Amino acid sequence: MRRYAWMLATAIALAAPAALAQQPDYTVGEKVRPEVAKPPPPGVRDLEWDDMVPTSWNPRQLLDDAGFDDMEDNDPRATALLEALRKEWDKAPVVTALAGQKVRLPGFVVALEGDEDSIREFLLVPYFGACIHVPPPPSNQVVLVKAANPFTEELAMYPVWVTGVMKAGGRATDLGAAGYSIDDAQVEEYPWR
Repeated sequence: MRRYAWMLATAIALAAPAALAQQPDYTVGEKVRPEVAKPPPPGVRDLEWDDMVPTSWNPRQLLDDAGFDDMEDNDPRATALLEALRKEWDKAPVVTALAGQKVRLPGFVVALEGDEDSIREFLLVPYFGACIHVPPPPSNQVVLVKAANPFTEELAMYPVWVTGVMKAGGRATDLGAAGYSIDDAQVEEYPWR
């Protein structure tokens, strides 16, 4: 029996790179590409990332008011401004009307908790590389997700759908602040073909 388990594991490992090669490559900063997807289940709202930002909030206001465009590289004013911007973005306002709604949202996984085989808790972000390769987006563009069922790291390499009940309010993590959270979430592959 062990011999067959080893053969199966080897076959899966050899087949995985071919399957991954068929998936699209995303570049840092790229958002989830619109795809033809089945409609959400009854009672579930497909959510857009822009729906999570209050219409009255202007994330560029601090930059516009400070004249950031007129500053040179390594300008101490620019460094101070970016620190102030990060603090503002970490406490970005949320749309409280989303609380309690069952939603489905596509995005990219930034793993927080799991083991070498699976992920249980993660940040869902709107673009590839957020929190890892580039600074995190405003907190109202980050969702703290606890998966109902752990999923493989292979699934986390590409965009996913997350479905669950939205909560307004998340928490700060080492990788970024989350303005929303979804517990007991269903995580599935985002369609790419």
